[in-house]
Amino acid sequence: MPTRDEAWPQGTPCWIDCQVDDTSAARDFYSALFGWDIQDGPADAGGYLMAMLDGKPAAGIGPKPDAMPMPSAWTTYFAAERADEIAEKVAKAGGQVFMPPFDVLDVGRMFIGADPTGGVFGVWEAKAHTGAGIYNQHGAYCWNELHTSGYDQAHDFYTTVFGWHYTEIGDGESFTYSTFALPGQNDGVGGMMDAAALGTPTYWLTWIQVDDADGTLAKATDLGASVIMGPDDSPFGRMGILQAPQGEVFGVIDPAKAVGEVPTGGA
Repeated sequence: MPTRDEAWPQGTPCWIDCQVDDTSAARDFYSALFGWDIQDGPADAGGYLMAMLDGKPAAGIGPKPDAMPMPSAWTTYFAAERADEIAEKVAKAGGQVFMPPFDVLDVGRMFIGADPTGGVFGVWEAKAHTGAGIYNQHGAYCWNELHTSGYDQAHDFYTTVFGWHYTEIGDGESFTYSTFALPGQNDGVGGMMDAAALGTPTYWLTWIQVDDADGTLAKATDLGASVIMGPDDSPFGRMGILQAPQGEVFGVIDPAKAVGEVPTGGA
């Protein structure tokens, strides 16, 4: 069972949460789908809920900000040693910082921003809450990827902000995709896909690992979700993309059901 009790290295996807209109309905949906033990936060946490899996923090569920109309969505957070310094880099690299970094009780410091292509993300400076305590197992996040209409521009932006470097694994024609790694490391910690041809808004997609993709998609449908894609086989596992009842989109994947060879390089 992969777990972690300390802060994640800077630039690593370290936390996921969703913002919805009805946190109680989201609690019912995700606890039934993934078996999460979703706990209330303290009174001064603004209604934020903490989803626990095997006693470890797996994800968060929060109400939408009153002053910021937005669709329901999952947000990927990246670890930072100092959130304020990353916010400065985001602005200088052409991104947006929606509000200055702020303290969240005694658990961390954060901000929400966007890259120049429109991908919204969070940045988390760990204090009492170090981020996800469980990953790469059923019901926990396992991968985060940017679907962007500005592939090269997004590469440049995140390299400037986090120092990522990339490995192309698509064919460069029908499928343009790269994994990104932290400075001085080779193992990919997330991905980036050229989605310009799809004509969809740029967004970060969270993937949650499951033991049975087909069963999870069917169960999610019974719970009121819609299947956007799948189930499909891939070299990374059997997968599908869901839209939850309140509109937030996320992926599920069973890596034990991989089919075919994992690409090792693109054109």
